[in-house]
Amino acid sequence: MTLPPQMSNGRYYDALGSTFVDGDVPVPQRVTLMLDYEAGVLEIGLPDSGRAGLRWPVDNIRQLPDIAGQEGVVLRLNSDPLARLYLRNPNVLKYLPKLKTVPAPKGRARLAAWAAGAVAAVALQIGVLVPLLADRLATYVPPAGERALGEATFDQIRSALAGTGLPPLPVCEGEAGMAAFEEMLVALGVERGTDDAIKLFVLDHEMVNAFALPGGYVVFFRGLIDAAQGPNEVAAVLAHEVGHVVNRDPTRHALRSAGSIGILGLLFGDFAGGAAVLFLTEQLISARYSQGAELGADQFAYGVLEEAGVSPAALGDMFERLRDEYGDAEGVVAHFLSHPTLTSRIDKSRAIARPDFRYMDVISDDQWRDLKRVCADDWLPPAAD
Repeated sequence: MTLPPQMSNGRYYDALGSTFVDGDVPVPQRVTLMLDYEAGVLEIGLPDSGRAGLRWPVDNIRQLPDIAGQEGVVLRLNSDPLARLYLRNPNVLKYLPKLKTVPAPKGRARLAAWAAGAVAAVALQIGVLVPLLADRLATYVPPAGERALGEATFDQIRSALAGTGLPPLPVCEGEAGMAAFEEMLVALGVERGTDDAIKLFVLDHEMVNAFALPGGYVVFFRGLIDAAQGPNEVAAVLAHEVGHVVNRDPTRHALRSAGSIGILGLLFGDFAGGAAVLFLTEQLISARYSQGAELGADQFAYGVLEEAGVSPAALGDMFERLRDEYGDAEGVVAHFLSHPTLTSRIDKSRAIARPDFRYMDVISDDQWRDLKRVCADDWLPPAAD
């Protein structure tokens, strides 16, 4: 084969039987090869095609495995995913510096835009649409559904806190202690004896916590009662949790935590089963309500405490002491202590209390002693005078 003369700005190479496939027609075409050094281009001549040759920038040429199993190497151009040059002359390869470089994905900017759009859509759903749906739809969940969800979640909490393979966490049922708790609810003016009445429980666990569940469930842990210095502090926490129930905050929080799938399930009647209840167990026991929800529950508590003749400052006293004693540790009245405006809430509770008013204890000393022993197995009635 006669080679064209060497040119000043490039060099012709013997193609040695190299062929080119354009990807449109699966027919190999004979080629000529010339490297234009100054332009950094591999010129691929197509003498049998009757059309102009191709100019492939050497920096954009990549080597592919020869899937046909023939000798030589298979080259492609980044910008053309179909065309192939089946090269038989290895001397050309040393002038192709980026054969092994992994090419950047075509349309990277478009893919990045799509990815950013997808992330934005998810963020919109999580940050805006789900909370908006939760707030709007909470009022449409029927009371029976809320009670079923609260009962199922309460059972799951008992099982989760007991540990694997153990019976559910005991519910404290000291008769005199629960009677004292009931008296506290009555003193606070909380409705009793109806289907929508507050359902109050004490769990025999050292955690210093209390929380509300959908359907009117208010749950105290023995640890919080043990940590209280008097009945008014317990009454203040109780009033705060009842405020969450009255404002339906647990139901809103449940809907938000369950996400869009959980919202659909709850709205279509799946109140007591499925993955939503398992997920909500952790979410509701350590609920971080919004600033508005916390302030709303505080405001409710101030009102009922004042009406009952109990100082609203008891709520701030409880919050402050627990914060100072336990810090922001996990499980220590977490949803009370987590909000950054806690100091202003403590100050407000004390500002609302009337300095010249003679406040009283919500229950008697004997009833407070009974409540402190609500989980004790060896409870004895007070001695007769």
